[in-house]
Amino acid sequence: MGFFDLFKKKKDNTAPAAPEQQEVAQKEQAQQEELSEGLQKTKTGFFSKLARAVAGRSTVDADVLDDLEEVLITSDVGVETTVKIIDRIEARIARDKYMNTSELNAILRDEIAQLLEESHSSREDFGLEVKPGMPYVMMVVGVNGVGKTTTIGKLAAKLTAAGRKVYIGAADTFRAAAIDQLAVWADRAGATMIRQEMGSDPASVAFDTLKSAVANGADVVLIDTAGRLHNKIGLMNELTKIRNVMAKVIPDAPHEVMLVLDGSTGQNAFEQARQFTQATQVTSLTITKLDGTAKGGVVIGISDQFHIPVRYIGIGEGIDQLRMFDRREFVNALFAEQK
Repeated sequence: MGFFDLFKKKKDNTAPAAPEQQEVAQKEQAQQEELSEGLQKTKTGFFSKLARAVAGRSTVDADVLDDLEEVLITSDVGVETTVKIIDRIEARIARDKYMNTSELNAILRDEIAQLLEESHSSREDFGLEVKPGMPYVMMVVGVNGVGKTTTIGKLAAKLTAAGRKVYIGAADTFRAAAIDQLAVWADRAGATMIRQEMGSDPASVAFDTLKSAVANGADVVLIDTAGRLHNKIGLMNELTKIRNVMAKVIPDAPHEVMLVLDGSTGQNAFEQARQFTQATQVTSLTITKLDGTAKGGVVIGISDQFHIPVRYIGIGEGIDQLRMFDRREFVNALFAEQK
């Protein structure tokens, strides 16, 4: 069973009737509009800068590209990814001999979609299979304050709503508030939480969680971890120990290591990604708080620069506003016409 199969409700597989198909289409349209609204600040900032960059110009020349480079960097796409985008546009100009500024939006859209495709950021790109009878184990990492605990809670709620048995391991034992907050989410989601006293060995919590999850036939295990970056060696050792201990219970665990980043921090999110990818093998990203910021370019830049696919984005406080990332939906929403 692949990870995304876990979100499918345990119901019959009969094809939906026509009214149900219409309802599904309406729901998808509403979700697209919600995503577009969630990215409104990013869109407004980006396209207002882009409009100023091409104002009064008809041809994409070196000056326009210089201004576009500045637009992308100040939109938190990141220097490395910005240079890659500019180089690709220059190659297209060299090939086609000419490019009108009116074409620039469409060209940018194509290039951003291509970058996200290259980093495998879409739901169909996650197809890891788990051995029958064993739970899917996800270790969640990230600094304090990025929405890590809330993300775990929302994931648990989505999974239990789909009929899955979820266990949560409170392995961030350095903050009592983190354990208490996770307990509230677990209770709300109907998930089982395994905890120990504050200050306990995080690896011990992870071990107990997996043992209990296997014994009780859980479908998914979500492991919270501490988010301390002041001591990178300590962080690396701690995460390595947690991974090694989990592998004693389930040899291929964790099946996924998800890094949660706060999209509103812009360039700080790049530094956090750098620190955590050096400390452990990160296999997916969740980028939160995109609805309150104009820094949504981090989704593009971090995924591209670190070659890590985006799995979720957060565009609001609601459980349903933790959205499974789809590169096509994201690009469509980002380039949707301004209202």
